[in-house]
Amino acid sequence: MSLIKSISGIRGTIGGEPGQNLTPLDIVKFTAAYAGWLKKKTKKNNNTVVIGRDGRISGSMVKELVSNTLISLGIDVIDTDLSTTPTVEMAVVFLHADGGIILTASHNPKEWNALKLLNDKGEFISAEDGKIILDKAEKEKFIFSKVDALGTITKNEDSLAKHIDAIVQYPLVDVKAIQEADFSIVADVINSTGALALPALFRALGVSKFTLLNSEMNGKFAHNPEPLPENLTGLSREVVAQKASLGIAVDPDVDRLCFVCEDGSFFGEEYTLVAVADYVLSCKKGNTVSNMSSTKALKEITLKHGGQYAPSSVGEVNVVNKMKETQAVIGGEGNGGIIVPDLHYGRDALIGIALFLTHLAKSKKSIKQLRNTYPEYFISKNKIELKQDVNVNEIFEKIKAKYKSNPINTEDGLKIEFENDWVHLRTSNTEPIIRIYAESNFETTANNIAMKLIKDIQEVL
Repeated sequence: MSLIKSISGIRGTIGGEPGQNLTPLDIVKFTAAYAGWLKKKTKKNNNTVVIGRDGRISGSMVKELVSNTLISLGIDVIDTDLSTTPTVEMAVVFLHADGGIILTASHNPKEWNALKLLNDKGEFISAEDGKIILDKAEKEKFIFSKVDALGTITKNEDSLAKHIDAIVQYPLVDVKAIQEADFSIVADVINSTGALALPALFRALGVSKFTLLNSEMNGKFAHNPEPLPENLTGLSREVVAQKASLGIAVDPDVDRLCFVCEDGSFFGEEYTLVAVADYVLSCKKGNTVSNMSSTKALKEITLKHGGQYAPSSVGEVNVVNKMKETQAVIGGEGNGGIIVPDLHYGRDALIGIALFLTHLAKSKKSIKQLRNTYPEYFISKNKIELKQDVNVNEIFEKIKAKYKSNPINTEDGLKIEFENDWVHLRTSNTEPIIRIYAESNFETTANNIAMKLIKDIQEVL
């Protein structure tokens, strides 16, 4: 199967051989490496780590391994148990902890799980710190605590309530407007912790008419858990059948978000951030950030409101770094990830829902009418598989030379602009492939641009 070690954490499929899959030995080793890094970084005798998990089948087992490894190294654990990624991120700050570990493989299928690592700000660790932890794990030089110095485990049951309270109190969330709009909502919570978080959020926002799909938290995902149109046909049908105002889908750890219009059509995951940014920027001036593979519609909305847009490399930690650098007031990724920095620097579907519903309520439009106020762009997503010995830098240099008369960004692979269109070439962190994303006003044009670059790469190869 698969085990992927990256600077932000470790993820893989449960079972099989150590070093090849996410086995108990791998979980213990990587947790111990994180603990060693944390103790050295803080230089404290007593460290505290917040942990939480999504609803996966393996979640309880992985949590026990992580918790007991941490206390065996003298670290106190605050266990939020079934939670969401953004809730754990905020709990690190609420509880004045030194770090956090989120046990979730996000949108991956049920056989996967992962350890996502946080610093004392509740943010994903830096690339530099990730490399240190990977090195510690590789060397396996751990010093476990003696019996009198073992850590403790404390249960925490109010972090989600605090998270939702912070959302309700957020200045741009208008609970009264949402209540008066009297929305009826169908939400697909994909057999995970969205089944806890979304009802609590809806009630706090005054939404009383909602139906949950796939609400049993058994981790046996009813469909592919990535919130993409091809995986959400059931939600689309149910929105129409119930004559609901809109549909909402989240991924298993509730950091990604997408919407379905009242006619069953999809709002578009790229436009989750666009719509939320449009509302935020209408209330306060500022800058925005998204990764280079996200729609240009965000840049257009930002310029319309008098702000500046900046692209970042792909990856949440890169988006966050660019947001800090440019003092962005809203940012995220085109996969439905919303980052509201004055709440916290992490993708958060719950604040995304609250801001979107406020925007929709204040617009006095249906969700379909709101979608029609934004441009219709198409992104063509493709990839080329590579042999292991291929020099990708050499390929990119030759493509760069061919398009030297076009605006080019090399911060993350190669992004080339063609008047109103663009194409982004980048390698995958987990597979021997080149991803080719192209965007245009027309689907055919986007596909043609992508095919042209694929042909260029094949000629170089």
